[in-house]
Amino acid sequence: MKPIVITSLDDARVQVFGRLTEAQLKTCRDATTGAPICQVQSSGEGLFIAESPKVIRVALDAGLQPVSLLCEEKHITGDASDIICRLPDDVPVYTGERQLLAQLTGYTLTRGVLCAMCRPQLPTVEDVCQDARRIVVIHGVCDTTNIGAIFRSAAALGIDAVLLTPDSCDPLNRRAVRVSMGTVFLEPWTWLPDASLSAFSSVTGCAAVGTSSLLRHLGFKTAAMALTDVSIPLDAPELKAEPRLALIMGTEGDGLPHSAIAEADYTVRIPMQHSVDSLNVAAAAAVAFWELR
Repeated sequence: MKPIVITSLDDARVQVFGRLTEAQLKTCRDATTGAPICQVQSSGEGLFIAESPKVIRVALDAGLQPVSLLCEEKHITGDASDIICRLPDDVPVYTGERQLLAQLTGYTLTRGVLCAMCRPQLPTVEDVCQDARRIVVIHGVCDTTNIGAIFRSAAALGIDAVLLTPDSCDPLNRRAVRVSMGTVFLEPWTWLPDASLSAFSSVTGCAAVGTSSLLRHLGFKTAAMALTDVSIPLDAPELKAEPRLALIMGTEGDGLPHSAIAEADYTVRIPMQHSVDSLNVAAAAAVAFWELR
C-alpha cells in the first residue's frame, strides 16, 4: 500500500498515535460500525502502541496483528522498509514531516516509527503456569519503567511466566513495551483474578483463596520478597531446591501487603552491605531471577 501523507493534526486516521489515552486505546472501536477494532480469533479487543523498529519487529515475529503504522518519511525507505514489506495489504502506512508528527505524538520520534497493534488474547493463569518452574508475581507495581524492566530481566534470566495483580501497570502500556524492548511479547503473562478469585475457582473447584494459595494449588511454593525478622537470604539452599517457585515482588515504597507476606511459604531478602536495606524493584527482580533461575 502506498504511504498516506498526513498534513493535519486533526486527521482522525492517526488520532490513535497521539490523542488517545492508554485507557481509550484498550476500548478502541470502529467509528462507523461501533464494533471493536480488533475482533479476530487470535486477538483481544482494543489496541496498544509499539514504538521503534526493533520492538515492532519483535511484535510481528510473535504473531501480533498490526492495524496501522506511522513513521517519518525518511524511514519509509530506511529503518521501517522491512517492516512495511511485512504488513498485510490492508494495513495503512501514514507518514508526514518530522515536526508535524512530533506535535501529534507529543514528542520527537527519535526512532521514527510507531505501530498500532491489536491487544493479544491473554491465557488463563492455569495455562501460563502449566509447564513453568520459575514465575514472578508482580504485586501492585504501577511504574511503567519498572514493569518493562522486570519483563526484560524475566525473559533474559529464565523466568517462565509473569502474573500481575489487577492493581499493577499494564505491560502493554507504550512506555512499558518500549522499556521491555519487546519482551512483553515473548514472556508468557496474564492477570491474576481479583481478590475473590471467582474466575479461577470455577476452573479448579477451589474456594476463594489468596495468591499464594492459588499458586500452591498449581504446585508452586511462593517466596515473598520482603524485609522481615524471619526473612531468609536469597541464596538459601532450600529456595534453589524447590522444583517450582513463584517470586512475589511488590513496590519499592510500600512493599508487599502484610497479608501477602503472611500467606507465602518463604519470606526472602537480598543480603546487602553499607546499611542499604532495599533495591529498586526492577533491580531486585533481576538479582532474584539470576540467583534462583
